[in-house]
Amino acid sequence: MRTYFLACACAALFLGAPIFGQQRQTGSLTPAKPADQTELTNLLDARIKAEWEAIKQKNQKALGDLLSEEYVGVEADSEGERFKWKAKSELQESAVTDYTLSFLKVVPLCSDAAFARYEVFIKFPPKSIVKFEKLLVGEVWVKRDDKWQLLRHQETKVK
Repeated sequence: MRTYFLACACAALFLGAPIFGQQRQTGSLTPAKPADQTELTNLLDARIKAEWEAIKQKNQKALGDLLSEEYVGVEADSEGERFKWKAKSELQESAVTDYTLSFLKVVPLCSDAAFARYEVFIKFPPKSIVKFEKLLVGEVWVKRDDKWQLLRHQETKVK
């Protein structure tokens, strides 16, 4: 009986140690409050719409202003990663004629970073082989000099 009690106490201590060892995070790593999160969602919604409008209009300056200098994007075309300069230079080849954004969800990571995920339905010209495409997108946005910029972009094609 004594051995059983000792084994249970050791197991409880071993399994509970990670819980007791955690410390509360403070400072800039605290998540946003609900009101702040709504404001952040609205702000990033506008930035994401501006991103896709720049793609649709083939506006290199507008897209460049939205992307951070360290930007890396991986599009659903299986052609690997794209840095800021490549994303801007490929813009003239874009065949996007229209888009619809939906299901935006923003998760604050800290006061200066957030993860956004959404769905985009892209339309291409009528004479294109592919008429439309549906993508799930994940993005990391960072706040630099009071300006939210896109740091990472990942697309996944939905069938």
